[in-house]
Amino acid sequence: MSTPQIINTPTGERLVVLAEQDYLALLERLEDQVDIQAASAVVARGEESFPLTVVDALLEGVVPVKVYREHRGLRAGELAEKVGISQGYLSEIEAGKKPGSLSVLQRIAKALNVELDDLV
Repeated sequence: MSTPQIINTPTGERLVVLAEQDYLALLERLEDQVDIQAASAVVARGEESFPLTVVDALLEGVVPVKVYREHRGLRAGELAEKVGISQGYLSEIEAGKKPGSLSVLQRIAKALNVELDDLV
């Protein structure tokens, strides 16, 4: 980090002049701090956070039921059994061929420990 220059304006205001790389480094540290505070707030509220792989898959358009099932480490047959549906029906939901009834999606959400809104 280079030494900043301090300039006094005619009105007495003190300004600090930084090298652009130093300014950008400070901005990056500030962004990191904001991210850390946001993550800490999520933990303090008792909310679950998800890894980047989950977020990326959802943003890429992968069906949420499949994303959360894989994140929870369940095989399709295991989830289907927990929910009380056939593996074929679950496969159609995960492939986006069928939307799944409200009742089924509620049971899937409960089995995956996510909110119903996370699946739709």
